[in-house]
Amino acid sequence: FWLFLPHSQAREVCQKGLRVNSSSISTLGDPAKGVYISKHADCLHPSPWQPGKSGYIVICKLIKGKVRVIPEDYTTTYTCPSPGYDCHVSESRGRGAAKPSPCQAFEQSQYYVYEVSGGSPAERPRQVCPYILL
Repeated sequence: FWLFLPHSQAREVCQKGLRVNSSSISTLGDPAKGVYISKHADCLHPSPWQPGKSGYIVICKLIKGKVRVIPEDYTTTYTCPSPGYDCHVSESRGRGAAKPSPCQAFEQSQYYVYEVSGGSPAERPRQVCPYILL
C-alpha cells in the first residue's frame, strides 16, 4: 500500500510504477536503491491522520521474492541491497513487546524492495506492481 495526497502523484505511480528515492525512510536500506511499501493499509503514514484529512491509496501487487530479515538501522549509514535477496523486512516486526508508537508501527510494517540489474539498482523495481487506486 502507498498513500498519496495529490491525485496526480498517485496516477503517475499507477501508470509508470513506484520509483526508487520516493521515500524518506531509510531504516531497512538506502531509499535511492529501493522502494519502501507498507504491508498494512491502516499504517500508511508515520503519524496518525486527523479527522477530515484525505488522500489516495495505491494498492500494489508485491512479489517479495527472497526476503532477508534485518535489524532496523537508525544511523546515517544505509544498509545496501543484499546479494541474492529481493526484499528486507524488520526483525522487530511482530514482537510482543510494548505497543509501538504510530511512527514505530509505520516503520516496522514496511517492506524494502529492490532490484539490482547489471550491478546497479533498477529505477522502478518490477516486484512492485500498482494494481488499483482508491
